Amino acid sequence: MQLGKLKKIDLRKAWEHEALDFTKWLSKEENMALLSEEIGVELNLIETEASVGSFNVDILAEDSNGRKVVIENQLEVTDHDHLGKVLTYTSGYNAEIIIWIAKDIRDEHKQAIDWLNEHTDEKINFFAIKMELWQIGDSLYAPKFQIISKPNAWAKIMKAPASDMTERKLKLLEFWTALNEYLEGKKSDIHPQKPSSDHWNDISIGTSKAHICLNALAKNCKINCEIYIPDNKDFYYMLESHKEEIEKEIGEPLSWRELQSRKASRITIYMNDFDLYDTSKWPEYFEWYEDKAKKFKKTFSKYI
Repeated sequence: MQLGKLKKIDLRKAWEHEALDFTKWLSKEENMALLSEEIGVELNLIETEASVGSFNVDILAEDSNGRKVVIENQLEVTDHDHLGKVLTYTSGYNAEIIIWIAKDIRDEHKQAIDWLNEHTDEKINFFAIKMELWQIGDSLYAPKFQIISKPNAWAKIMKAPASDMTERKLKLLEFWTALNEYLEGKKSDIHPQKPSSDHWNDISIGTSKAHICLNALAKNCKINCEIYIPDNKDFYYMLESHKEEIEKEIGEPLSWRELQSRKASRITIYMNDFDLYDTSKWPEYFEWYEDKAKKFKKTFSKYI
């Protein structure tokens, strides 16, 4: 068998200019999706070259929960100037997710990002990502995002003030971590975002209009799987017009909530008798999540 040889390509061969070429490429939906998959957070573009005083952040985005995301790009090795810009943009937009992408990450800048992740609360998340291009023979260039530094959710929760570090938060982080391990072990095609201490976990369905959201409602003793539509009533109405065929394919009735007084809309299915603290029941919950998420993804993706 004849095999090809991987060769690394200089970034400037594909993108001569950071703002005009690389930022333009990264801001496209399919490329933002690649970055989203790598960091485990769904990213939706707001604006490129967004102003912060006399500076412009390369990409301003938001995640599926509306948290602001700033992305700073470099086609060269990281430097102090860009580190300063990253911090300026973070404060200027009150961002909670900060992504610094470069040709390579200097050790001192990795240490700086690690330090920021260790000394900020769990809402603030810094990523340092190495950008690479690879080619086999004369094939098209293949982009690769390599995470060099990322947040440590466990460390942040353990360092939170006692009033914030609740047993429930720790258990939720353990619960979502176990869910991801369960799905990875099965080689499932369902890929939630990185585990957190929140009561929800999101799954992309290939559009910024909506996503699947898994909820673990410990106080209400319920879990649910839902289509969450952040701000698009017309999209909700379109889906609602296909209610009969959607529910037929899912195999059971759904809760359709337009939520007129809010921007968001939800289409939900529930499972009762949820006990977050009974780990022996977790495999049952995980199986239910996977089954419903697969059905939702297959069914609702037809209407995107």
